[in-house]
Amino acid sequence: MHSRWVGHHNRVGEIIEVRGDDGSPPYVVRFEDGHEALCFPGPDAVIEPAKATAER
Repeated sequence: MHSRWVGHHNRVGEIIEVRGDDGSPPYVVRFEDGHEALCFPGPDAVIEPAKATAER
């Protein structure tokens, strides 16, 4: 999520649980500092699919 304030860092997290129907919000997100929160992403959020791991 992009910061709303000048001088503050963007927050990066991982969606660990989807609570809405058909993959919709709200999401439970675990942030880099270990904090978990229920999130309803707004226009300041960018959701990217997880990168696929290469098969070996």
